[in-house]
Amino acid sequence: MFAGTPSRLWIDHSLKFAFGIETPLSPQTADDIYNQIATRLGEPDLLPLAILDRANVEVIATTEFALDPLHHHQSMLEQGLIGRIRTTYRPDDVTDPSRPAIVENLQQFSALTGENVSSWPGLINAHRQRRETFRRFGAIATDHGVPNAMTADLALVEKQALLDKILSGKHDATDAQLFRAQMLTEMALLSVEDGMVMQIHAGSSRNTDPLLFAERGPDLGADIPTPTDYGNGLRALLGRCGNEPNLRLLMFVLDETTYARELAPMAGYWPSLMIGPPWWFHDSPQGIRRYLDQVVETAGFYNLAGFNDDTRALLSIPARHDVWRREVCGFLARWIAEHRLSASAARDVAVHLSYQAAKDAYRIG
Repeated sequence: MFAGTPSRLWIDHSLKFAFGIETPLSPQTADDIYNQIATRLGEPDLLPLAILDRANVEVIATTEFALDPLHHHQSMLEQGLIGRIRTTYRPDDVTDPSRPAIVENLQQFSALTGENVSSWPGLINAHRQRRETFRRFGAIATDHGVPNAMTADLALVEKQALLDKILSGKHDATDAQLFRAQMLTEMALLSVEDGMVMQIHAGSSRNTDPLLFAERGPDLGADIPTPTDYGNGLRALLGRCGNEPNLRLLMFVLDETTYARELAPMAGYWPSLMIGPPWWFHDSPQGIRRYLDQVVETAGFYNLAGFNDDTRALLSIPARHDVWRREVCGFLARWIAEHRLSASAARDVAVHLSYQAAKDAYRIG
């Protein structure tokens, strides 16, 4: 079932990396491989921190919602682990009115921060305060999962009227979209203040199977890529603060048609923009090849954010980075063979895209 998919590559790599298993997985070998895994899982070198050491992971980031109490990060702070392990501010729980509990979430946000979130300045102050708290636990970035890249720059009276409608629970889908759009601009303005790197993950239609949604709840599958208009979507945000030197915004997209048409020209022009790595459905050998083919000639190598993965499977982290490194080197080798890049320059780019680019993009010293 996994033949031809990146999942097969990740599974095979993980079995070899963590367990030393090179026997092909099949109905005939499954029980024996299961027993080998079960035996090894109890050994110290397969504890999470030991796996990070073995894979040479310098920094790993979690993502938490604005209302998260960060209890685990407090424990890690006491253990001296913050820095290597960092949280990330993902405020979707209080910026997306399509969530059924948005009114209750905003009330909790007010109680958590002591700010009056029924006023627009109070709402923004609440975000400002939570961002500061997250930075105490190592946060260097924010993350925003949105169905599209639409942004807005409304007058204060319009923003307050929109917030009033959200808090009354009388908003519709159009209001929810406008609120998300305005909040992306507000998050960019806060990033200008505090220097946190802003990530936008746009273009997924979620919960498309009503049966799964009814049985299991939201965000558990049946997610499908959708067309995404970054060029027009970010116009309001970039018009407001796109030239601010302290803003860095990484664009992630599932719509590959935007690579050459929008993302590469935008990153090539706007000093605040960088192109995030191939994401989700495109975090694969072919996906990485298509990405590099379409963005490099316009954006260059140094407007790319290198590679980071968003796997929940700890053992697939080294597998995914291995695929990225191999595809980068294959891409550069073709350019060397075509005399488009010298071997020495290609070596520099390979090191940059495999390692330094991500540190530079996220401002990690």
